[in-house]
Amino acid sequence: MTQATAPQRSAAPLIAELEQEARTTRRVLERVPGDQLSWRPHPKSMSLGQLALHVATIPSSIAQILTQDTFEAPQFAHAEAASVSELVPALEASVRAAHEFLAGLDEARATAVWKLVKGGHELMAAPRIGVVRMIMLNHWYHHRGQLSVYLRLLNVSLPSIYGPSADENPFA
Repeated sequence: MTQATAPQRSAAPLIAELEQEARTTRRVLERVPGDQLSWRPHPKSMSLGQLALHVATIPSSIAQILTQDTFEAPQFAHAEAASVSELVPALEASVRAAHEFLAGLDEARATAVWKLVKGGHELMAAPRIGVVRMIMLNHWYHHRGQLSVYLRLLNVSLPSIYGPSADENPFA
């Protein structure tokens, strides 16, 4: 095996998953109602516009963070989408950036320990590829699920995600 083919082969399953899940995420984001972006189910919750934009940009945000060996945890402040028209383009750009990051990972970089710190204290240390799974992907799915609950609470028809929803059955 040549050095050039190793990164593509080791990242290929994650890239395939990223692209599959991006299609599903797009269908969810396309349902976000533009007149409800400031709505939130609870005062402590993100607004619909914040959550939708967060879902759209998680892949690239995490890819950017993972280019560093150590990342200082910021005080998180989530921007709110100004319009639903920015959500799908933000998702497409985010997935493209994450795809490029994953395609460029060689085995040494993928297995190298990445650290999250706050004020000099280590909060987390894990192989970079594990953080891809945990934060880029699993964290993304978690917030997409949260977004689907927001949409249900707003009486928005939900697309099929992993199987039929109460509104859409791809198996029927």
